[in-house]
Amino acid sequence: EHRERALGLALFCTQWRERWGIMADASKEVVQKLQLAEEQAAAIIDTARKNRVAMLKQAKDAAEEDLKAFRVEVEAKHQKDIAAKKSTDIAADLTVATQKELEEVRKDYESNKQKTIGFVVGKVLEVPTELTETQKQSLVLGLA
Repeated sequence: EHRERALGLALFCTQWRERWGIMADASKEVVQKLQLAEEQAAAIIDTARKNRVAMLKQAKDAAEEDLKAFRVEVEAKHQKDIAAKKSTDIAADLTVATQKELEEVRKDYESNKQKTIGFVVGKVLEVPTELTETQKQSLVLGLA
């Protein structure tokens, strides 16, 4: 508002000078009044600029503070989510891997059970029922 008034005043002064052709013969008082009006307009404009810069800086600082708080909040949530996911995923992965290995052991057991029973029974039935000559001599001599 001050800026607009100052610009309007400066424009009026400039237009007034042009219209009426104030030259060297114009009275010093009128010229001094115009110069004073221009200086006042420049001061108003300068003050308005400074106020605008100050308000923009305040707004920027406030926005940065809000952003810092938001970043801290988001980062904390992100770290919490990562930690939760990490522990959950490791436990879930371990459970899945254990179940898979357990199932493989069960399959191996079932597929090899009959073969193992047949092998042991076969070896038991293969035992010779007769004594060798060496065994017979040991018995005769009383060494056994």
